[in-house]
Amino acid sequence: MAPHVREEDKSTSRQPLEDRQQLLDFLLGGARPSADWGVGLETEKQVVDRQTGEAVDYLRIRGLLERLDGIGGWEGFREEGQLLGLRGKRSSVTLEPGGQLELSGKFCCDIHCSWRDLNRYRQHILTMGHELGLLFLGLGSQPFTPLEQIAWLPKPRYAIMGPYMSRTGDMGQRMMKQTAGTQVNLDFSDEADCMRKLRTAQLLSPVGYALFANSPLLDGKPSGHLSTRGEIWSRTDPDRCGLIGPLLAPDAGLDAYVDYALDVPLYFIQRNDAYVDLTQRRLTFREFFERGWQGERAILADWNLHLSTLFPEVRLRPQVEIRTADSLPPRYTAAVAAFYKGLLYRESGLTRVESLLGELSEEAFRDLYRASWTTGLKTQIGDANLGEIAAELVSAARKSLGQQFLDGDSGADEGVFLDVVDELLETGETLAEQLLQRWGGTRAERLQVLLDHCGYARG
Repeated sequence: MAPHVREEDKSTSRQPLEDRQQLLDFLLGGARPSADWGVGLETEKQVVDRQTGEAVDYLRIRGLLERLDGIGGWEGFREEGQLLGLRGKRSSVTLEPGGQLELSGKFCCDIHCSWRDLNRYRQHILTMGHELGLLFLGLGSQPFTPLEQIAWLPKPRYAIMGPYMSRTGDMGQRMMKQTAGTQVNLDFSDEADCMRKLRTAQLLSPVGYALFANSPLLDGKPSGHLSTRGEIWSRTDPDRCGLIGPLLAPDAGLDAYVDYALDVPLYFIQRNDAYVDLTQRRLTFREFFERGWQGERAILADWNLHLSTLFPEVRLRPQVEIRTADSLPPRYTAAVAAFYKGLLYRESGLTRVESLLGELSEEAFRDLYRASWTTGLKTQIGDANLGEIAAELVSAARKSLGQQFLDGDSGADEGVFLDVVDELLETGETLAEQLLQRWGGTRAERLQVLLDHCGYARG
């Protein structure tokens, strides 16, 4: 959930918020001319013991961070004396609440650059992780360790978020400690382009769950879902997760996103480098913005922090961040970026998504969305299924990426990154179903299945 790192990012101002336009302007600050558009890839992964497959504790992950500190331009950062991540000039390595490891790669000109960045990172963590007996899995849910046996990462914000999530849904703490995803960050040129991309990315969410489903396990056994992560997110917090209904309307403006964010209760604000817990009051940002709280007035840094605590399928940070895909085997991660970049960076892709998915009623679309993480590519949509829809969209994305290369928008054709999903589309079987077909045997045998299926390896 770390914010994506872009080279020109600057620290957020402590400017007081006086009017709504400041909220809009902050989000529109992400706009860039199409010639400057890029792509950012964020990859989370499960960190487990190489011998047992169980989630490892913070001390062992801290040992990994200590070994990575100073490598590749990364420098460790601490909160309350605890080493909790690494920052570089254009990338960062952070930890999720249950110790999941995340790379927020540099914002690149194309996916080939993102892929090289990911591979450098992979070699670093594998070298250092081997010394510590660690295994890294591109899997959307923790395969073996029960929730209560996974300790919280010693990060102050999680001490506030965790208890609150236990009150907003029955799976919020599972989301925090047992799930891992893949996020893609894309640019926009102006408000109209931003809103169209937000809507299109939401329309793509059932396809994204079906095509990239890779979390069929929980607590050591099949969960009944192909993307258990999708089910968990749906039961985390209805205020800040899932679809943003008003953004499904074709005429929605940025005001609709601002209204959504304003009406989500605050977790906290930061004052004097400390988090101030606001969860007991269920104070929305709108109330804080309009009336303040105990003498504190909202500042721009509060707005930026609040935006980072919203977890819908697509959000503004202030680039368009698409959050649907599960954590995946390394060779599939770039396919997620290629799929969304191909469809959202050309008119032909946007139009194709709208024609296939944009005419559904909101009720029908939500039904499709909820079914997608259980029945995957076989999910019915009219006379077709999501596998057939996905095949059409992958074809459209591949053509778009080829045109982007011909137009000089990428250094090489990025369509090659979609080749890995062809087998999924031909068979109609997700990665999750492939894993389930092999699941069984002793713990050692199941761990080997996971290593073969989604383990990070050298190469």
